[in-house]
Amino acid sequence: MNKSVSESVRLAGELIESISTTHRVMIAPPFTALAAVSSVLEGSSIGLGAQNMASAESGAHTGEISPGMILDVGAESVILGHSERRAIYGEDDSVINTKVRLALSLGMEVILCVGETLQERESGNAETVVGRQLELSLDGVEPAQFGSLVIAYEPVWAIGTGATASPDDADEMHAFVRSRIGKSVATGVAESLIIQYGGSVKPENAASLLSRQNIDGALVGGASLDSESFAAIIGAV
Repeated sequence: MNKSVSESVRLAGELIESISTTHRVMIAPPFTALAAVSSVLEGSSIGLGAQNMASAESGAHTGEISPGMILDVGAESVILGHSERRAIYGEDDSVINTKVRLALSLGMEVILCVGETLQERESGNAETVVGRQLELSLDGVEPAQFGSLVIAYEPVWAIGTGATASPDDADEMHAFVRSRIGKSVATGVAESLIIQYGGSVKPENAASLLSRQNIDGALVGGASLDSESFAAIIGAV
């Protein structure tokens, strides 16, 4: 919940000017700025996504934003299951699963977030928690749909705190995610799956994280609110 429409437009313009890469880059401004930012990004290599969406296509859901509305303004990707949606707004795996399946059925790309709290990690249950989130959030997703799916591992204890999972710890969890998908879906699906790391990613740690074998990208939080820091992260890759 950052940036007005004018601020979002300005940031998008700065990113177009400062980013030159063959890697895929996407930004996800607030709902209110999606249409305006979509116009700015037209013709650029930067993709557009939404931070969340409703679990229904239309109807009596006051205050919600449907997937059709998101597609209508030019965004084709959506972030689902973010830890703040889970912890603050009570979205459980069942709700997230409904959203994931709906988005995929409409041809959207889904970035599904999973991750454990500090208490869950310290008690030795990190893999159990993440495994359960994967199983329940992806229930009913067909193997062919995994081409439109990205998994973002975001340890809850590292989001907005300045703390970051060590590159080795992050890679270990990414490897677990890939193995879990391989066993439940197919090895080929798991090998081609994009798995991002999210959790206080910044220019200083981006290269060390993204150099690991199983870490394919970054879901950047606060550092993406400044064009210079975001461009530096991309440059570090």
